[in-house]
Amino acid sequence: MNDIIVKASKLTKRYNNLVAVDGMDCEIRAGETFGFLGPNGAGKTTFMKMIYCFILPDGGTLEVDGVNVLDHPREVKNILGVVPQEDSLDPDISVKENLTVYGRYFDIPASIAGPRADELIEMMSLTDKRDTIIEELSGGMKRRLMIIRGLINKPKILILDEPTTGLDPQARHLVWQKLRLLKKSGITILLTTHYMEEAAQLCDRLVMMHHGKIIARGSPPELVAERIGKEVIEIIEPDDELLTDLPALVGDNGYFEKAGDRLYIYSQNADYYLNKIGANRAKRIIKRAANLEDVFLKLSGRGLAD
Repeated sequence: MNDIIVKASKLTKRYNNLVAVDGMDCEIRAGETFGFLGPNGAGKTTFMKMIYCFILPDGGTLEVDGVNVLDHPREVKNILGVVPQEDSLDPDISVKENLTVYGRYFDIPASIAGPRADELIEMMSLTDKRDTIIEELSGGMKRRLMIIRGLINKPKILILDEPTTGLDPQARHLVWQKLRLLKKSGITILLTTHYMEEAAQLCDRLVMMHHGKIIARGSPPELVAERIGKEVIEIIEPDDELLTDLPALVGDNGYFEKAGDRLYIYSQNADYYLNKIGANRAKRIIKRAANLEDVFLKLSGRGLAD
């Protein structure tokens, strides 16, 4: 049985002279949480919009659950739940009414939409806000409501575009907790984010995008192990002599880079390099575990992208 639920081949989307998605190949398995990482403008949202048929590809092919998005967009939309970046809730009606009214877009009768809304409200810990109008909700509550609104039609695939942007850490962690519970139901979750910790917390596999291209792919642990190693040394305000000596200290098998007032050394054994460097060669030296942010910054660079 083929478990590929989304398949893109040489997928391309252009806006005048801008190539937003540039010949992208990607396969997503049913039941996994799959992430798209990258800065603003990397092409993540454009790819998602092609999946839910909001915009059309200019080249290549895109299939969702075996259906070509160009040939059968209505069939594709029926199996999707979409949670866009922007809040599109109706501010004048209650939490439950936002869900039941949205259900009409999928021809869900009130006798089914009502109980389904109650179930989703309880799942996302919004029971005490069931009859509250939207303008009285916090930002985190609105975001949780947007997520369960995307579930009202019991989709095969839930698309989350930057689901926790703008949330405080407590609200963000609550959303992560609910998404981990949701995954156990077997739904496929597609997630765009520029929060590397979010991807590490939620994603089974992911791709990193930059200027419309995939620059890395794999599971979070695989990417960190393959591209960075186990540990990172951050050397803050190194002295001039250390800057001169570092290539020889690191050797051919090591990797380091300089960014502003910091040096970064990527290693399987940070203590080995710390012993060679010594303790008094910089304002401060930090040893920490490597993470996805290190991977992305190594691959895409530390300067701001236009």
